[in-house]
Amino acid sequence: MALKIGDKAPQFTLKSNSLEDVSLKDFKGKNNVVLLFFPLVNTSVCEKELCSTRDGLSHYSDLNAQVIAISVDSPFAQKLWTEKHKFNFPLLSDFNKEVSKAYGAFYDNFLPGKFDFLGVAKRSAFVIDKAGVIKYAEVLENAGD
Repeated sequence: MALKIGDKAPQFTLKSNSLEDVSLKDFKGKNNVVLLFFPLVNTSVCEKELCSTRDGLSHYSDLNAQVIAISVDSPFAQKLWTEKHKFNFPLLSDFNKEVSKAYGAFYDNFLPGKFDFLGVAKRSAFVIDKAGVIKYAEVLENAGD
């Protein structure tokens, strides 16, 4: 079932690229959250998206918003990618694929016939207010968009 504006955001706790636990509830009452799901580290479209986010982080900060990016990659792969690109926001590992599924941001089969990777996050964006309510939701079917 797809999440929509006005829904309560599903809670989660995931390991960050620095191997710390990060929970959505950590931001409740403090910050808005921009939650970005992306398919895979070290891919060109994901790199462009997250580098653009990194370079424009002040726009999010001006809105009292914490950016968090989530993929199904291991936190170890995310750590290396973060070091390479100097991302200034946490990348969280949904290695067990539970959060991507809860948000409806999940490919059962990513690029069928080409890669056939089972269980990859869809490129998606959610804005969650300080009360934990979804204010914006976009889940893309085409990972290249």
